Amino acid sequence: MDVDAGNPVALGFVASLNRPGGNVTGVTFVTAELGAKQLGLLHELQPGAMRVGVLIDPTYPLTECFVSDVQAAASSIRKQIEVLEAPTGRDVDIAFASLAQKPIDALLVAPSPFLNNRRIQLITLATYHRVPAIYPWREAAEVGGLMSYGASITDAQRQAGIYAGRILKGEKPADLPVIQSSKFEFVINLNTAKAFGLSFPPGLLAIADEVIE
Repeated sequence: MDVDAGNPVALGFVASLNRPGGNVTGVTFVTAELGAKQLGLLHELQPGAMRVGVLIDPTYPLTECFVSDVQAAASSIRKQIEVLEAPTGRDVDIAFASLAQKPIDALLVAPSPFLNNRRIQLITLATYHRVPAIYPWREAAEVGGLMSYGASITDAQRQAGIYAGRILKGEKPADLPVIQSSKFEFVINLNTAKAFGLSFPPGLLAIADEVIE
C-alpha cells in the first residue's frame, strides 16, 4: 500500500494501473500534469507577467514531463519560460541569486519531494526577492506562500485508508487497481498578497478552495 505522486507505471512501481501485479497498490495523485493549470493561475493573477521562472529539481523523474507541459502552455499565451535548476539547497540559493541578473515576473515551483522539503526556504527567498510564486502543495500556502494548486494529499490518504481496510480483510493488493486521486485544491494566502502589494481578481477568489487571511 502506497500513497505517492506521479505515474507509478512510469516510475516502475506497478505493471499497470488496473492490474498492478506483485504486492503493491495504492493511491497516486497528479503532479507533473498540472503545470499548465498552475501557469494559467499565475497568468490570471498577473496577466502582464512575461518572464516566468520555473524552479525544478532535475533529478526528479517527472520533471521533464512537467517542464514540457509548462513550455507548451507558455507558448500558447506568449510567455517566456526561464528554467531554474535546484537539485540541492545551495542550488536553491544560487537560483534565486541569479534573479538579480535575470529578473522574472513570477515563479512556478515544480513538484518534487526535495523542493517540498525545502518549501520554507523557497517561500523565504520568494518573499525576499518579491517574486509572486505558485506552489504544488497546499502546505506552502499555509506557511506563507502566495498560492498553491495541487492534488489533495488528505483525500489521497483517505482513499488509501479505505484500501488498507480492504487488504486487512483479505483482498490482494495485486487485484486492487491503483486509484488516481481526482480532488485538487487551490489555496490563496491574502496576507502574503498584501505584503506583495497584490490584489487577487474576484474570479480567482471565487474558485479558491481556501483563502487564508
